Amino acid sequence: MLTLVSAPAFEEVFRQGLTERGYIEGQNLELEWRRAEGKTERLAELAAELVARHGDLIVTVSNDAARAAKTATATIPIVMTAVGDPERWGLVTSFSKPGGNATGLSLDPGAEIAGKMLQLLKEAAPQISRVALLAVPSPNLQLWSGHAEEAGKALGLRVRTFVIEDPARIQEVLGEIGRAKHDALMTSTSAVVFAVRKSVIEFASSNRIAGIYPFRSYAEQGGLLAYGVDLRDLLRRTGGYVDKILRGAKPADIPVEQPTKFELVVNLKTAKALGLTIPPSLLLRADQVIE
Repeated sequence: MLTLVSAPAFEEVFRQGLTERGYIEGQNLELEWRRAEGKTERLAELAAELVARHGDLIVTVSNDAARAAKTATATIPIVMTAVGDPERWGLVTSFSKPGGNATGLSLDPGAEIAGKMLQLLKEAAPQISRVALLAVPSPNLQLWSGHAEEAGKALGLRVRTFVIEDPARIQEVLGEIGRAKHDALMTSTSAVVFAVRKSVIEFASSNRIAGIYPFRSYAEQGGLLAYGVDLRDLLRRTGGYVDKILRGAKPADIPVEQPTKFELVVNLKTAKALGLTIPPSLLLRADQVIE
C-alpha cells in the first residue's frame, strides 16, 4: 500500500486503524510513504512516484493529495481521507456512488461550521469585533467566506477573508492581518494552512489575538480554541476502507462517509496569556482542557 500524506503526525493513528483490522506492517502489509511537507507543488511528482510503484492502493490525506493521485492514475484504487467537499472538487461523482477509482472519508461538515466556530470564539473572548479568516484558494472558498461573514454579522463581528496564495509567503499574509488591526483569527480546514500552523499560532500569540482553529493540533501547540472534526477518528476509520478494497470491493461502489465525531479543545494557558477568563459553561462542553 502506498500513502501520500501531508503530516507525519497522522501515521500513528492510521497504523492503529489498520492494526485493528488485522494488518501488521512488516507481516501482512507494506507501507510506502510520501510527504509534501506543505509544498503542494510537489504532490504531482510524488503521486507519479507512487503510481510507478504499482501498489495495491493509494491512501491520501487532503484534497490536493487526492487530486494529485486522481490525476496520476485512473486504475489504482484511492482511499481519500480528510477531504473537504469531494463532489465540488471533482474527486467523486456523488457521496453515495463515487464512481471512478476513489472513495473515502470527508472531513467537511459543511461551511455552516464556520458559524459554530465564531460563536465559540465570541464566548471565549466577548470583546472581539474584527475576525480574520485565513484560507487558501479552493472551490469552496466563497461558500466558507460567505457563511463566516453572515454568521459574524449575527454575532456583531466583522469577518474578512485573507487568502494564502503561496504558503512560503505566510508571513506577508499574517503581516497584512496585523496591519488591518484584527483582534481575532480563525482558519479553514485546508492542509496548506495546517502545514503553516506554527507560524499562525506564533503570530496570534505575539499579537495577543484570540484564535479558533479546526483541529486539536492547533490548541495543543498553543492556539486558544480548536473545534472541528476529530481527525484521529477519521484516520482510524480509513482502515475500514483499506480493508474493504484489499478484500476485493471497488471504490466506485463504496459510499463516501461524512464526519461523525467532533471535538472542542480549550487551551487555558493561552487564555491566561491573553487575559481571558473562559466561562465555566464553555469549559464543561470541552472534550479536553489544556492547563
